[in-house]
Amino acid sequence: MRNLLILSAFALASAASAGTLRIGASPVPHAEILNFVKPILAKQGVTLQIREFSDYVQPNLALADGSIDVNYFQHVPYLSAFQKDRPLGIVAGAKIHVEPMGVYSKRVRSLKELKNGATIAIPNDPSNSGRALKLLERAGLIRLKPSAGISATVIDITTNLKHLKFSQLEAAQLPRSLQDVDTAVINTNYALDGGLNPLKDALLIEDSHSPYANVLAVKPAMLKNTDYLKLVRALQSPETKAFILKKYNGAVVPAF
Repeated sequence: MRNLLILSAFALASAASAGTLRIGASPVPHAEILNFVKPILAKQGVTLQIREFSDYVQPNLALADGSIDVNYFQHVPYLSAFQKDRPLGIVAGAKIHVEPMGVYSKRVRSLKELKNGATIAIPNDPSNSGRALKLLERAGLIRLKPSAGISATVIDITTNLKHLKFSQLEAAQLPRSLQDVDTAVINTNYALDGGLNPLKDALLIEDSHSPYANVLAVKPAMLKNTDYLKLVRALQSPETKAFILKKYNGAVVPAF
């Protein structure tokens, strides 16, 4: 009887380990990468249900309320900043890729051409706005307080010789803002979604050593889930690395 109970428990555990994973993702490149691994997971008995989100807020709320099991759209600084105001108990899982942030313009061909008083659009969420300002500092356009770190804001600008103005917008709106501003600092997923080619169109772009790796985010209990671990292995496989490098040609860089 005892052996029968053990076998029954093992059977139940095995059945639970092969099921369905509901994952929320940005359309480009996250959902595209997930669609690449979807048939790989299907062969392992895992059905991947991909739900696309067009913003940076709803995927975390959906993960917190249990309507999805995993999300894949954000880097750790964003997740940390998000949970300062909304402690949802979400943790960062596996690192998958880096989307180098870039500076784009339809008005100038070089950042040296920016005139006094030019307007630069940057993301309005705390982690990405700091990241954008750091990139502009690297270009020599501004200087920031050393103590500001990755959470720098426009009030941390100590030197602004060209008297640049900053327009802070929702990240998804930045590609469309190029008609109205002199330059915009845009996350690569939104740049790609907006028809921009980061390697050809960016006036300045982060290199592959950027610390802003996009991660799978989950509730802590999911970290040991068998289906989740299969997802991680599929996303961090040599096949997925080759897919990312070929499809995005350096605009998206594997972080594994």
